[in-house]
Order: sequence, then C-alpha cells, then structure tokens
Amino acid sequence: MAEDDPIPAKRLFVPDDLCPGADIEPDEGQAHYLMTVLRLGQDDDVAVFNGRDGEWRARLRAVSRKKCRLIVADRLRPQVAEPDLWLCFAPIKRARIDFVAEKATELGVAVIQPVITRRTIVARVNGDRLAANAREAAEQCDRLCVPEVRDAVTLDRLLDRWPAGRRLMFCDESRNAPPAAAALAATGAAGQPWAVLIGPEGGFAPDEMARLRAHPGVLAVGLGPRLLRADTAAIAALSLFQGVLGDWRTD
Repeated sequence: MAEDDPIPAKRLFVPDDLCPGADIEPDEGQAHYLMTVLRLGQDDDVAVFNGRDGEWRARLRAVSRKKCRLIVADRLRPQVAEPDLWLCFAPIKRARIDFVAEKATELGVAVIQPVITRRTIVARVNGDRLAANAREAAEQCDRLCVPEVRDAVTLDRLLDRWPAGRRLMFCDESRNAPPAAAALAATGAAGQPWAVLIGPEGGFAPDEMARLRAHPGVLAVGLGPRLLRADTAAIAALSLFQGVLGDWRTD
C-alpha cells in the first residue's frame, strides 16, 4: 500500500477468502448498497473483511446497475483475536431485539444466543434478521469479524449443554446480588471464556433462578439500584464486563 493511499471509509463483510488479486462478486444487496446507496464507481476503494484473513483494500469494478466485482489489492490490517464472550438473552420485541444484536456486536461479543425462558413473551426469533443486523454493525464499527447468531434454545437446554470452563455471569434482580463490577474484578478471570445471560422482562422463574445459582462457574451480579429493561440490561452488563475483564481494560 502506498503511503498516500487513504484507508477506505466504506467496509463490507464478504465470505470469500482474501488475498492479493482475489476476484469477489458481491451479492445483489451489497452491489446495490455500493453503487446506488453509496454511489461508488469504477476504481473506488472499499475495505473488505471475512473474519479470517484480516482487512483488505478492494477496488470496485462496475459490471452493470445490479452487479459489480471487487478486486482485492493489499492488506490493511491482520486478523486479531477478539474476546471469547457470548451474549445469551431472552428475546424481546422486534425493534429492541434488533437493537440488542447491533449493540452487542459493537461491544465485541463473539456469539449471540437467544434463550427461551418460562416468562419469555417472544417465542419466535428471526435469526436471519439478527445476523443481518450483526453484519451491518460489524461493518460500521471497525470489527474484523461478525458474531455468530445461533438458533434460539430453551434455558434448560442451554445449561444442559453448557461447555466446561466457560464462566457465566447472569443478571440477578434480587436486592442482595453483588455489584457487577466488583464481582467481576474479584474473579480475576480476564482472558477466559465468558457468557453474559439476560433474562426476560418478567424475570427468571423461581426454579430457573435456583438452577442458575447452582450452575458451575456461575456469577450472579446486580446492575444497580434501578430496574432495567432487558435491552438496557444487556448493554449495561456487556459494558461492565468489557471494562473490567474484557478488551476495554487499560492495564
């Protein structure tokens, strides 16, 4: 890359392998976005990433109004490891679940896992829509990978199949739950696999709460003196985690 070549402002996630000279054909929606929405033209630069090979500069080759090609030039950034952090949450209404997927991506989660609990109101989750929101957020927030969006599972099934060694922080609405920041710091578990679990707006059922508290490696925490909506709780919990044990740490 020449020193005077600016870093492209526009970014696109592609599934293709990336290397010098690779020829990529964006799908129809991406082509429309590049040529009609952004009004890019022949030889304009776009940054592309695939979650494996880092970020690369690619040059647009217009083919038609509905199709274009991207020719990969030089690598802008190598791939780097990101926190192994999951967000498990009870689904909420459409606009707010979109918000959760978008902000969780910006906050660095690796997996977005919808969880059906006893009191979950929304029973169906549009995984394709969540994945699209995560992909768009990754393109806009400078991430080098896109979170994996998993199919919804029941809380019992999630805990039955919980991987050994992954810690679980769940947001406990009881008044005696320890503050999240202090509880996280006391674990000294930075760099380890973690998950954050957010319950439904009606809270966990008593039997669910009992099972969570008995689960190996669980950390029950409080999120302050006010009762938070589920989407607010997800963002607050992820922010606290990243600040104490994640990639916001300054130590």
